[in-house]
Amino acid sequence: MLVTIFHSPMAFSSMGEDGTGKTYRFRISNVGLATSINFRIQGHTMKLVEVEGSHTLQNAYSSLDIHLGQSLSVLITADQPPKDYYIVVSSRFTSRILTTTAILHYSNSFTRVFGPPPGGPTTQIDWSLNQARSIRWNLTASGPRPNPQGSYHYGMIQTSRTIMLANSAPFINGKQRYAVNGVSFFRPDTPLKLADYFNIGGVFNLGSIPDSPNWGNGYLATSVMAANFRAFVEIVFQNWEDTVQSWHIDGYSFFVVGMDGGQWTPASRSRYNLRDTVARCTTQVYPKSWTAIYIALDNVGMWNIRSENWARQYLGQQFYLRVYSPANSWRDEYPIPKNALLCGRASGRHTRPLLSQ
Repeated sequence: MLVTIFHSPMAFSSMGEDGTGKTYRFRISNVGLATSINFRIQGHTMKLVEVEGSHTLQNAYSSLDIHLGQSLSVLITADQPPKDYYIVVSSRFTSRILTTTAILHYSNSFTRVFGPPPGGPTTQIDWSLNQARSIRWNLTASGPRPNPQGSYHYGMIQTSRTIMLANSAPFINGKQRYAVNGVSFFRPDTPLKLADYFNIGGVFNLGSIPDSPNWGNGYLATSVMAANFRAFVEIVFQNWEDTVQSWHIDGYSFFVVGMDGGQWTPASRSRYNLRDTVARCTTQVYPKSWTAIYIALDNVGMWNIRSENWARQYLGQQFYLRVYSPANSWRDEYPIPKNALLCGRASGRHTRPLLSQ
């Protein structure tokens, strides 16, 4: 378990020059390999103000869950009696709860912490799910005036495609692997972007991973899914396992429109938040649950969709989404630099100019 915490300024003083409590911003990131965490500060409430670049409604929390690959910012006001307080980070949804602590020290404190650190949530899924739903976009903040943040009305755009992705843990050739829609990713000898750019056959095949779960036996493949530039897509992550999943999409932010327990069906759309959900690049999926996102495919390229659990990612729980534009123009995608290092089957090739600029 590893968490990074950045705060400014470094000195933590309880009183400002005007006699009021000073307020500090903490940015908390879960940069671990396998575990969701809970963050809390003894005796203090945290005002959430930002999640992965989205300014949020400034709700107050006594503790916050941060899942693999996620970051958020909170404001802490030094308005408590001057003494030392525990800062606590503990694991979530694990059979053994791991805890680490730090000390929040008021500059005029002469009282050290004593007793056990404050407890937090452990394996309660509903508690975490309800907290995740309470995190909303602040539609009046941080937008180019006169348009507020959230003036891009994602909930009013018709989706052109639904992709359902289910994680699994098959044994393939007698070895533990992890998969998406039954396909466990096998890394080729040539980077996929180079193979696509130079049109090198035999490295990958579009359609090597289906749009919906394959409940048969898992298999190895260099899985690449085709997608059209400027499509607006609904992606549903379905998790039938007993562990929390965390998914990341390279090159994009997306809108987390819904999450709930059980099996996703088209009727689940009636519970979507189509007004003020946050835009982010990593989302959690709770055990035996689903999470749905909306994503505008406005970035041409070969983009990795992967588990943020590094063991699962390394053993195949990932694939690539090829977002394609036939225009082959600088307006959509910059060319590969002339001095790029080429390897695999692309060795010895020469970059070519684009058709239009």
